[in-house]
Amino acid sequence: MRTFINVEDIGPLEKALAEAQEIKNDRFKYQHLGKNKTLMMIFFNNSLRTRLSTQKAAMNLGMNVIVLDVNAGAWKLETERGVIMDGDKSEHLLEAIPVMGCYCDMIGVRSFAGLTDREYDYAETVLNQFIKYSGKPVFAMETATVHPLQAFADLITIEEYKKVERPKVVLTWAPHCRALPQAVPNSFAQWMNAADVDFVITHPEGYELDPKFVGNARVEYDQKKAFEGADFIYAKNWSNPGVTNPADYGKITSKDMSWTVDTEHMSWTNNGKFMHCLPVRRGLIVTDDVIESANSIVIPEAANREISCSVVIKRMLESL
Repeated sequence: MRTFINVEDIGPLEKALAEAQEIKNDRFKYQHLGKNKTLMMIFFNNSLRTRLSTQKAAMNLGMNVIVLDVNAGAWKLETERGVIMDGDKSEHLLEAIPVMGCYCDMIGVRSFAGLTDREYDYAETVLNQFIKYSGKPVFAMETATVHPLQAFADLITIEEYKKVERPKVVLTWAPHCRALPQAVPNSFAQWMNAADVDFVITHPEGYELDPKFVGNARVEYDQKKAFEGADFIYAKNWSNPGVTNPADYGKITSKDMSWTVDTEHMSWTNNGKFMHCLPVRRGLIVTDDVIESANSIVIPEAANREISCSVVIKRMLESL
């Protein structure tokens, strides 16, 4: 495996889930694969779970790890071609990337959407430059449009907590005070479509995700109807994807607080489990009583980030 961006990259999900369980049973079983190998983690944006879980996974697999915060200690990087670099950006990404490739065997990249130019974001401009110019295997630690390590961990968690063979899983939009990218809901939708679940997406009208991620999911604009009989509720905010109106891309076009997941919302479910990728804004996305309830599985979900990343890095090490 040379790249990990979309669900197709991981291959058959049954095999990936079995591998995840194997690693969870013995996290150091494959240490020999990473001996004398180096992972470079490139962060254009802040991170807590992704940084810690990815570094831990690489160390479990015997790797050395280099972490570069582009915005803290490195030269400011230009990403556009054909520009006159007479501003505050001292180095171009097209020189920086192959240099980074000289110092490692594998690269993880984290770069968020700018939320101003939909075409630029959805072209995955930054990530694709790393794939093209680094000469190394590259995996996404969240990009402008996807967060596959999170979605894989979400699937592992659902597999562990499901009580029926084909659970009902609901991705629900919730309000937020800031404009957030669509990467997490995009990947969650992509992975749930590939899994054996009854998948429903619910959000206010106008917040439709890109059709290539929605896939065969049922879209329900009535949140209560969507929640009925659900086994898992995955709450997440996303800014307007600009699908129905491109001028709205990246904007907050709804702050409807009736979409906040509270005890009443969860009462509509089949004693459903509450999920969120974290960090979460309490009182906006979810109320204290829900996220602190016995049915909240946000912490085991976060812990599984180490496992999902371990599977991905192991697969990449095996391909070197």
